[in-house]
Amino acid sequence: MGHSRAARWGRFAVHVLRGQAQVDFVPSAVTGAVFSVGLFVAGWHYGLYGLLGTAVGTGTARLLGVERGRVAAGLEGFNACLVAVGFAVVLGAGHLSTALLAAGGCAVVTVVAGATATVLRTWGLPTLTLPFCLTASAMTIAAPGFGKVWHQGEGPAALARAAEGPVAPGLSDVVHGFFANVAQVFLVPQWYVGLIFLAGIFAADRLAGAMACAGSAVGILTAWALGAPAQRIADGTMGYNAVLVAMALCGVLLAADRWSLGFAVVGAAAATVLGPALSALLAPAGGRPFTWPFVLTTLVFLASVPALPRLRRTGAPAPAEPDGVRTPLPG
Repeated sequence: MGHSRAARWGRFAVHVLRGQAQVDFVPSAVTGAVFSVGLFVAGWHYGLYGLLGTAVGTGTARLLGVERGRVAAGLEGFNACLVAVGFAVVLGAGHLSTALLAAGGCAVVTVVAGATATVLRTWGLPTLTLPFCLTASAMTIAAPGFGKVWHQGEGPAALARAAEGPVAPGLSDVVHGFFANVAQVFLVPQWYVGLIFLAGIFAADRLAGAMACAGSAVGILTAWALGAPAQRIADGTMGYNAVLVAMALCGVLLAADRWSLGFAVVGAAAATVLGPALSALLAPAGGRPFTWPFVLTTLVFLASVPALPRLRRTGAPAPAEPDGVRTPLPG
């Protein structure tokens, strides 16, 4: 009996770690463990919130009878991981109210994930981090209205300001920004944490790692070309959505070939531009962009795929070239 119980808890722990890894589309417990290390390096409370939040989300999905394959692959844990870390970042990790709200939010986001999956299934679209965005945005906007929840001492954020500060990033800004873009996917800014995350991605999937690098580079180049403040390039807030879009549109949701690579580059640039727009739109209500730019850009680009014959979803047969030869995938 004891051995069976230990085995069940061991499987659950693997599912939780896969849930953390699925934040970056990787169903690997090893990568999830590396991500957990990165979160603890960013701050012990972020590591704890990430692990416990993913566990609550995964456990809630199991209790509600979600299909076992989804739970085992970590697909029911990654939104909960982001919700827990997001609550810790916005509300302050050292408060009991934050911990209780995070636990509740991680359970609720499982229901939100089911609802969004039902709606988006009509168009054959994935939920991505939409459940996290909906749950975290509702919390962020509502929090200043509750004195026992809001510990910032101020109301909704002011209107987003125009670009300020130097717009010519130095070498250190570019290097830090390249890795910080990967870290900001988990809402943490330290560039060295992004380096840890990137190592975890490469450990599981070299293509995913390469596309994360490509997305980060596109985000930096787009932000620089448009005159974004160097500080925002360096802290990763301009480029993290580009990382996710590039990974999603070349290798994860679309088959990896030269067409999807170009498609992913354009999508990553579009998400970089959309970031400040959504920040300005949400700021008056106290909201934050979170991964909204990634979600909206990816859903729009995916919705266009049926009208673009050169592109195909993952698992679809390769289209025949004019001479009848099928285009091989890289590697």
